[in-house]
Amino acid sequence: MRHALILMMLAMVGVLSTPVRAERAYSAEEERNRQIVLDFYEQGLNRKDFVAASKYLGTYIQHNPSAEDGPEGFRKFIEFLKAKYPQSRSEITKVLVDGDFVILRVHAIREPGTRGSAIVDIFRLKDGKIEEHWDSVQPIPEQSANTNGMF
Repeated sequence: MRHALILMMLAMVGVLSTPVRAERAYSAEEERNRQIVLDFYEQGLNRKDFVAASKYLGTYIQHNPSAEDGPEGFRKFIEFLKAKYPQSRSEITKVLVDGDFVILRVHAIREPGTRGSAIVDIFRLKDGKIEEHWDSVQPIPEQSANTNGMF
């Protein structure tokens, strides 16, 4: 009995001393969701190609109060980008996936030579389609109170 207790305690120490991995392997469905959102983002936001991006849209419930719901609302946003910010570009700096949710950390620059904005985009997918979108946008300030950077 005592021998089993010692072995169990050693196993616990081994588990607790193992470094925690920052990321985990994604399931096949999570990897599919990741690829859908990445292609949607590239086609829609960077190439400004609504037709190519729209194949990934489901109901597309929009939680950004400045944007309209549905694929038509997204189409209008792409048209706005084309007209007002034709050179805008977004660089995805981090992707996190948890089941039906894909979260992006993005450095978006609407006009070359500007600092741009730090964005967190959250997408919920269902059956391979983007059903909901949330975002939080923060302009990148000229000066920071720390040296950590935003990305």
